[in-house]
Amino acid sequence: MSFTYAQLETAIQDFTENSETSFVTNLPVFIRGAEDRIFTLVDLELFRKNATSQLTVGDPYLSVPADYLAPFSFQIITANYKEFLEIKDVNFVQQYAVDAGINTTPRYYSVFDVGNFIVGPTPDLAYDVELHYYYRPASITAGVASGTTWLSENAPNALLYGSLVEAYTYMKGEQDMMQLYEQRFAQEVQRLKDLAEARENSDAYRRGLPDRPRT
Repeated sequence: MSFTYAQLETAIQDFTENSETSFVTNLPVFIRGAEDRIFTLVDLELFRKNATSQLTVGDPYLSVPADYLAPFSFQIITANYKEFLEIKDVNFVQQYAVDAGINTTPRYYSVFDVGNFIVGPTPDLAYDVELHYYYRPASITAGVASGTTWLSENAPNALLYGSLVEAYTYMKGEQDMMQLYEQRFAQEVQRLKDLAEARENSDAYRRGLPDRPRT
């Protein structure tokens, strides 16, 4: 089973038996709320990407990608080597970037503000850099009615039940139904976490196939 955007909106209305105008208007809000919860709770490797850029001589700051959520690694690339920078508290990096007064190869980095990284020491060359980071995929609500996303195709129940929790919160619905949808959402998220934390990080060659009890 999978959902297109239109099918997901229809399913939410069918489950809640609600087609009131303001409720329908807020369907994208419910869906985005469910997506945000999933992205926060589950660390799927497929939501990682690489971006390359270049530091500026004498400038310790570098722009953050627009879809950036959290870092996995930050490295300097030269013709002869790659050097991974160590993430530190922003105050620590600022001391190296500004107070040291010497431009040289950066060793540390941190998120300075919502739009910038800071590296330290301040770069003495225009080093090429590569950022490996966790990003926010485009919401299914940003596409056309027939559009799909990885979540709507591979985790449709998590997306549906997460949306229903958001919808019932808006409706101030019955607590027993709210708890049911929350439980179903938690079950689907756990399946995704099993994928992210076990199967994505190993393979059958290294660990063998799962050993399930015979019936």
